Amino acid sequence: MAQVVLSALDCPEAELSIVIVDDAEIAELNQHYLQRSGPTNVLAFPMQEGEFVEISPHLLGDVVISADTAAAESREAGIPMVEHFIALLVHGILHLLGYEHEADQAGAREMDAKSRELLALLESRALRAAR
Repeated sequence: MAQVVLSALDCPEAELSIVIVDDAEIAELNQHYLQRSGPTNVLAFPMQEGEFVEISPHLLGDVVISADTAAAESREAGIPMVEHFIALLVHGILHLLGYEHEADQAGAREMDAKSRELLALLESRALRAAR
């Protein structure tokens, strides 16, 4: 699924890490790197910034997802865990590519629209594969 998303975003050669952790570990990362307390559902650590970008130009970075928070959120929303996990993965990949939703409403709308587009693409591919 990540490869489909990367290809749809014109980054078919891009690489990323997907790390699945528990709430305790993501809370540590959240505090250490963002100075935010507590767990969150997804964090993205881009590697296309800074002075060492040329070392590995295809490496986008890391998407870290808390399985605990994802499970709790999916239960609360009444959606399957796998569906929510995929949405978090797409969200993290978009952050690695520079999409941002916290700075302004325009960025949030752009990121939301792109997320919906990519999730619809993944759903249609899954439906075709199921046939």
